[in-house]
Order: sequence, then structure tokens, then C-alpha cells
Amino acid sequence: MSPLASSRRAAGALALLIAAAAATAPSATAAESSHGAKPTVVLVHGAFADASGWNAVAEDLRRQGYEVVAPANPLRGLSNDSTYTASVLKSIEGPVVLVGHSYGGAVISSAAAGTPNVKALVYVAAFMPDTGESPAELSAKFAGSELGTAVRPVPYTDNAGSGIDLYIQNDKFRSVFAADLPERQTRLMAVEQRPITAAGFAEKARAAAWKTIPSWFLVARQDKAIAPDLERFEAERAGSRTVEIDSSHVAMMSHPRTVVGLIDEAAEATC
Repeated sequence: MSPLASSRRAAGALALLIAAAAATAPSATAAESSHGAKPTVVLVHGAFADASGWNAVAEDLRRQGYEVVAPANPLRGLSNDSTYTASVLKSIEGPVVLVGHSYGGAVISSAAAGTPNVKALVYVAAFMPDTGESPAELSAKFAGSELGTAVRPVPYTDNAGSGIDLYIQNDKFRSVFAADLPERQTRLMAVEQRPITAAGFAEKARAAAWKTIPSWFLVARQDKAIAPDLERFEAERAGSRTVEIDSSHVAMMSHPRTVVGLIDEAAEATC
């Protein structure tokens, strides 16, 4: 058989496989009914972290029958990151409970604006800016955060230009970010952390979806990255249903069941 004939035969076989898969795939209605009336839960991580920080929460939610999406937050600026997250939300059919940790809270506050399928917002030890406020500006409102003296600026250059990335110094990572996790675990988290642009951290929010969407807030009393008093201020200002626990900044890792319980409460109340 000639190379051309072989190529045509392979292409034909691939087309048949694609057609067969399309014919046997469940319809959107069937897919929706497979997980009942539960909403999709979208988990947005913050700075110095990635989506794996949600592992325990995501596993528990899936066991309960929720669909879960945990996108990679680009950490390239509040406008950029919220636009990207909004595009993820628009790809999801049906109601959404949108959850943000840390800087991810600022992201979801803007991303949910004008996205009608978002029915509830859940903030986990998070920034919750009003329109025109930046995470950096909010952080300066209350004492208690040690992040300012723990960050390490690193110049970067990419195809879009240059700037400054912020990392947490490795020797301060555990005490500031995750003091209630095992030291062996936090050593790895420190070397694998994803930075946020300094300019992005100072960028002002373009929207505050919590003004129109019901919100829930978990305050971490032992947080050294975001001052607990700031978290309380944000939650009270928004009229959020609030839970306080003795946790470091990464409450979704050290107290995943409490976080899941809050998400479940938000889902049951709004979806």
C-alpha cells in the first residue's frame, strides 16, 4: 500500500472513531441529571500556591456528588486573572458556587460580576475588595499580617514585558503561610510556590460581585498572611455568613471539612 493510501485510511479510521464517540456521548441533559441538582463548585487558588491546595476539599466535594473545577489562576494581575476566571465560569452550564482563597477572593469578586450562573460566593481567608480597592490597599488597613516583611521581589522578563514577581522567602513560608501544616510539607510548598506580580497585587478591583451575590466567609484566626481583623471587616461589610476557626492562612488544607461544610451550606441555600 502506498504512503498516501495509508494516510487516507488512517484519517478515515480517525473520523469514524470521532463520529462513534459523538454518537455515544451523553447529552447535556443527561450529564446534568447524573449529578442531580447540585451546582458546580469552582475553586480559585491565591498567590504563592496552585490548584493542588484544594485537593482535600475537591475530593470531599466530589464524594458528595458535586462537579468540581479548580482552574489555574494565572497570578498575572487582577484584571487579567478575573477575566480569565470569568471565561472559565462562562464555559460551565448550570449554577455555580464560586470559592476563592486569599488573593483568589479578589479574583472571584470581579469574575462573578455579570456572570448570572454564579449563585454564591465563598471566601476562605481571602481578600474581598470593593470596587476601586486593591489587595495591597486592603492589607494595609489592619495590623496582623507578616506578609510584607516576608516577600522576596524577583525581576522577571517575558514576551509581554518585564516587572517584579513576589515570592515568600523560603525560611518564612511556613510561619507566615501554613504554620499548622507539617514542616516537611511546607518545605515543598515553599520551593514550588507560584509568584504573583507586584503590579497585579496593587491593581484595583473593577467590580464587587459580593454586593449582589450572597456570600460566605471563613475567617482564619491564626492567619499571618491576611490579618484576621481584615477578614472580619470584609465579611461584616459584605453581610457574609461567617465562620471563624483556629487556622493558618491555608484553611482549605488544614481544615478541609470545615471549608467543605461552608461550601455545602452556600450551595443548599442558593442553588
